Amino acid sequence: MPLWLQSRCGLERRSVTALGVLLVVAVVFAVQQFWGGRTQSVRAPEVVRAVAPYGGQSGAVERKSAEPGGAAGAPPSPGGSTASTGSTGTAIVVDVSGKVRSPGLRRLPAGSRVEDALRAAGGVRPGANTEGLNRARLLVDGEQVLVGVPVGVTGPVMGGGSSATRIGGSVSGAAPSAPVSLNTATVDQLDTLPGVGPVLAQHIIDYRTRHGGFRSVDELREVNGIGDRRFSDLQKLVRP
Repeated sequence: MPLWLQSRCGLERRSVTALGVLLVVAVVFAVQQFWGGRTQSVRAPEVVRAVAPYGGQSGAVERKSAEPGGAAGAPPSPGGSTASTGSTGTAIVVDVSGKVRSPGLRRLPAGSRVEDALRAAGGVRPGANTEGLNRARLLVDGEQVLVGVPVGVTGPVMGGGSSATRIGGSVSGAAPSAPVSLNTATVDQLDTLPGVGPVLAQHIIDYRTRHGGFRSVDELREVNGIGDRRFSDLQKLVRP
């Protein structure tokens, strides 16, 4: 600073030096704040590919940095695809008949197997012949599962006296040549009576078990599923 200016402002050399240092520091601080406050672009991380634990396929897990107006993507499921196994909320109805503890209609989840139907019916009765019964077979809605029926059944078997093809070509529903004993007949023998299917035959056997046998043919009226018309058809074809 010129001497005439120093003498006019009344400043000493020491004061002038200190003022100059302060100005330099202020300028440096201002420049540092300017450059430090600038926005810098951030590079997104690379995609990380992970090998799925099962199936040998790999699924890419993409990690996205948070951006204005953007959303992070959800990672895909293992195996690279989402499979809907089993229809939720869907059920099937099957008729479990024959030598099971609790025969009747059973509502099961879709995709159930014969073993599931047997379990829902209380299981197979001791001594029942399960030869030819595929417990691993998938069930369909409306079908009938028969336990203790001979292996040679080739046609659909339904209750209520509908026909069913059996071994030797005999047809269920044909009248027997001799009266059938209500106290000793099996499900298959009762199934040969007209209007009697496996379900009704099992009801007759259940009644016989609960009451210690039939004392007269008239007791057939008390069996669930036998009305006056059906009783009149069976009256001359059976005996106690």
